[in-house]
Amino acid sequence: MDAAGGVHGDDPALLDESGSCFTGAMGESGPDFTIELKAMRRLGKAAARRLVCGIDEAGRGPWAGPVVAAAVVLDPRCIPDGLDDSKKLTPAEREALFTPIMATARVGIGIGEVDRIDRDNILQATLWAMARALDQIEGVALALVDGNRAPALPCAVETIVEGDARSLSIAAASIIAKVTRDRIMVGHDVTYPHYGFARHKGYGTALHQEALERHGPSPLHRRSFAPIAALLAAR
Repeated sequence: MDAAGGVHGDDPALLDESGSCFTGAMGESGPDFTIELKAMRRLGKAAARRLVCGIDEAGRGPWAGPVVAAAVVLDPRCIPDGLDDSKKLTPAEREALFTPIMATARVGIGIGEVDRIDRDNILQATLWAMARALDQIEGVALALVDGNRAPALPCAVETIVEGDARSLSIAAASIIAKVTRDRIMVGHDVTYPHYGFARHKGYGTALHQEALERHGPSPLHRRSFAPIAALLAAR
């Protein structure tokens, strides 16, 4: 895509019947580029903004650490192989896809820190992080958002339940968000070594519960979450 946000390229192998570029097999199991192509056709060649991005988050459920959102606009001429819902990929597979996504796509990342989660609640912090991720990409006409809650964005929004299993753009966003958050939590493990953050990434595992009972909450723990609030109330 060029600096103005339009799809370009005249290789017939990359053109569908509308003149839009694409790669990747259509109709196979797993996410594909169908939703994005249909949106591009609706927008039309004359539209000032034609970019379609996928948005997803990682880290709504953990007891500790931030929630991270990513917005990704894939280059239809160069979509990395192997994109899928991040939950269906191993950590090694996600890491292997992170670099090619960053190298070939337009990417924005938003991070809702723990103080925002505790102040505004996890849903609002997530929607805020999604909006901050999109802020980093200019020219987006339509945002495809995983789930059923739409953030306030300066473009059209389409929510898609289980979108990371249907849209390659959302799948790519899920990978960027997950790898980014996992790396953050691994870094926090150095600062707070007693909690096992590198292993469970802040999720409510038995190991995490045991560490909390032994050491109490760290500054990374979400005090608005019931397990942490209960632990504090009992101390």
